[in-house]
Amino acid sequence: MKTSPETVIRRPGLIDYARTLKDMREFTEQRSENSADEIWFLEHPGVFTLGMNADRSHLLAAGDIPVIEADRGGHVTYHGPGQLVVYTLMDLGRNNLGIRKLVEALETAIIHTLANYGILAHGRRDAPGVYVGEAKIASLGLRIRKKCSYHGLAINVGMDLEPFSRINPCGFADLAVTQVSDLGGPDNPMRVADDLCPELMETLFQY
Repeated sequence: MKTSPETVIRRPGLIDYARTLKDMREFTEQRSENSADEIWFLEHPGVFTLGMNADRSHLLAAGDIPVIEADRGGHVTYHGPGQLVVYTLMDLGRNNLGIRKLVEALETAIIHTLANYGILAHGRRDAPGVYVGEAKIASLGLRIRKKCSYHGLAINVGMDLEPFSRINPCGFADLAVTQVSDLGGPDNPMRVADDLCPELMETLFQY
């Protein structure tokens, strides 16, 4: 039987990426076995982030958009207003989640949420994330420390997609990107958060 504390849901709004990265690190470093898991739903001002495996050659033309090195997995991606970012701060041992299970749970929750909008999406074993056809609609990047996860996922909802043309998203040249609003779904990230949250509760805590 699951005995972990109730999950805390936070919605801090539009918040600076560097500040959020600091907050996630501090939360993970200071948490104990009795700390509740937390899920943060938010947006970031425009920023390119580089994962620990990132090759800077995939950052083609940053222009005036800041570039920040992050301690997550994965390569280069873009965050900006109109994109729903979800950080999953989970005790993996307590929740019987390995890294593969966690990735699958996040992808499944996104796929189910999109299906409710009539959008048929799928995951790929060779490139974590969620895709509609050949176009990427959501990215994943995680870090595990002290058997706990932080970072998480980002879903393109109703944003300016132009900055993705300045990078090779997730290290793939010419990878097309799409978003929920262009496929008939809502254009409000917090509306998507409302619909995604119960799906995450189902997939993350079913084990």
